[in-house]
Amino acid sequence: MSETPVETPEYGGFWIRLWASMIDTAAIVFIVGPLVRAIYGPDYFRSPQLLAGPADFLLQWVLPAVAVVAFWIYKSATPGKMITHLRIQDAQTGGPPTPRQSIVRYLGYYVSMLPLFLGFLMVAFDPRKQGLHDKIAGTVVVRVRPDDAGA
Repeated sequence: MSETPVETPEYGGFWIRLWASMIDTAAIVFIVGPLVRAIYGPDYFRSPQLLAGPADFLLQWVLPAVAVVAFWIYKSATPGKMITHLRIQDAQTGGPPTPRQSIVRYLGYYVSMLPLFLGFLMVAFDPRKQGLHDKIAGTVVVRVRPDDAGA
């Protein structure tokens, strides 16, 4: 009886993940920027205030968090990861991340930022290219062939 060899995934490294993050950030800025400007006026971007009001909080903090987690749950990737042919997987099963893993991973981003974004820098040195947020959530980011990206 022959066993089918298990293929080792190609993990998404630091630079490609940084590029995906920059794409996602640009998309959020292009969506949220005009909305907060329309609500708070052109002086919004010169204001020293952390938050201009409830709509600012919803648009700057809640909307991006909900959108990112929803993309992870339903597509296993954000638009930036899809463009760069990356996918988030459960580190143990190779399947899609669970909703719980997606939420924990997003919250883990804040942990990865402290101190000095070192949790993100771990991606460059970890054998499985996991950032601290990936380790906390039990996820990995893998490269997918363009023909498999929709699967």
